[in-house]
Amino acid sequence: MNAWRLLELETNNAFMNMAVDEAILRARIAKKVPNTLRFYRWKPSAVSVGRFQDVFKEVNVENCRKYGVDCVRRISGGGSVYHDYEGEITYSVIISKKDLEATDVFYAYRMICNGLIEAIKLLGIHADFDTGNLKRCPNVLVNGRKISGSSQSHKGGVLLQHGTFLIDADLEDMFTFLKVPWAKTCEVVPIAQKKITAVKQELGTNISIKEAYEALIEGFQKALKIKLIEGKLTSYEEDLAEKLRTEKFATEDWNLRGKIGVSSFQ
Repeated sequence: MNAWRLLELETNNAFMNMAVDEAILRARIAKKVPNTLRFYRWKPSAVSVGRFQDVFKEVNVENCRKYGVDCVRRISGGGSVYHDYEGEITYSVIISKKDLEATDVFYAYRMICNGLIEAIKLLGIHADFDTGNLKRCPNVLVNGRKISGSSQSHKGGVLLQHGTFLIDADLEDMFTFLKVPWAKTCEVVPIAQKKITAVKQELGTNISIKEAYEALIEGFQKALKIKLIEGKLTSYEEDLAEKLRTEKFATEDWNLRGKIGVSSFQ
């Protein structure tokens, strides 16, 4: 059984969360660290947008500023996501594509999303993998409603896949910050209820962050046939993450326009 590094559940702001993910990716490319599974939360709550999205078409930036919600651009593709501090655990998998032995992008999604499906099963819910389409990344569904969305970045023979695990979903909050093409403001929540779900909504009861986190660890170990060994960021990753945070992810050039002024980060 392959051993992976587990970075235990932590809480950061949006800019540091994305900086740490990229720092681990770069460290894995440089073969400085092993394959890694990381879990984190967002405080304050935040919106993340896909690498090539137009922020102003996807996000109500004015509301984000008004309510103190961070807005950050990911290095991965996919759509815009609201990350609620109380209702979500985010995961990231950073793995050499050779080690994953995935034949294509969709198979890679399926292999990693199986970890989420197994975790959901442990919580007493049946979930299915959805292959998505050209406009929508693969995700995990419960009774046809999304409970987890993911996105990927590929670089230097290494795959980064990160995504959501919804423990609770406050749809009114979510669509205060996200713009959607499929509904007018007054119609958003009723329509969203048919598209999005969470563990709490499916079970009809609250579960703790700790319960969800433990299920995720067990689910990924089972699905990927790995042994997770608790570890921490190396000094290389910590230093790089701080540099990425200040010079890339916390800048308006990157978040609003998708551009950065530091050539070494291209």
